Amino acid sequence: MIHQLLAEFMGTALMIIFGVGVHADTVLNDTKYHGSGHLFAITTWAFGISVSLFIFGNVTINPAMALTQVLLGNMTWVIFFFTAIVQVAGGVIGSIIVYIMYADSFKHSYGKIDNATIRNIFSTAPAVRNLPRNFFVEFFATFVFLTSILAISQYKTSGIVPIGVGLLVWAIGMGMGGPTGFAMNLARDMGPRIAHAVLPIKNKADSDWQYGILVPGIAPFVGAIAAALFAKYYLGI
Repeated sequence: MIHQLLAEFMGTALMIIFGVGVHADTVLNDTKYHGSGHLFAITTWAFGISVSLFIFGNVTINPAMALTQVLLGNMTWVIFFFTAIVQVAGGVIGSIIVYIMYADSFKHSYGKIDNATIRNIFSTAPAVRNLPRNFFVEFFATFVFLTSILAISQYKTSGIVPIGVGLLVWAIGMGMGGPTGFAMNLARDMGPRIAHAVLPIKNKADSDWQYGILVPGIAPFVGAIAAALFAKYYLGI
């Protein structure tokens, strides 16, 4: 169990280093790839998740996927509880590592880049704030995400799952990511949001916990329940 929890912690941290790192790279001043845009960012998220899965193997790196495994009888509630905690912790540590890497660029961006934009390097935010619709977007994207992973996982060919999940993240980011930034994962959003709250960032924007808890916090778990039901009663998983 300890080894598995360490894998979840490190896998989530590495995913966040790639993901929050690419946002820092594209948003902050005086980076090599400033202004590279969302295609660049979504591609890095997709490849980063694939790399994390290749390295750490049978991990969920997502509390919503862990809940799906509980509902399908593959994980106990106790293990789920500890798994979710270490995943969020991994998100915090991964974000702190990114801050250390890009500390000079953060300093060169204070007063030049909007404080909310700097916050959004770490956590997701809606393009248009409409909490019921934002909730639906995150719910539905997570439902598609988790159901697709379960289906992909049925193929036993070596390496197919990490590659398939990476392509899936890429597609969902392009097709469904515009309204909310497609968190689909409490650890992906909450860990970096906590890091933003505690890091020594000057004149930081409000952490927007209302949105963080409701949309990327709760909606993915509703999507997880729907995915488990669909997988069990339609896909027969």
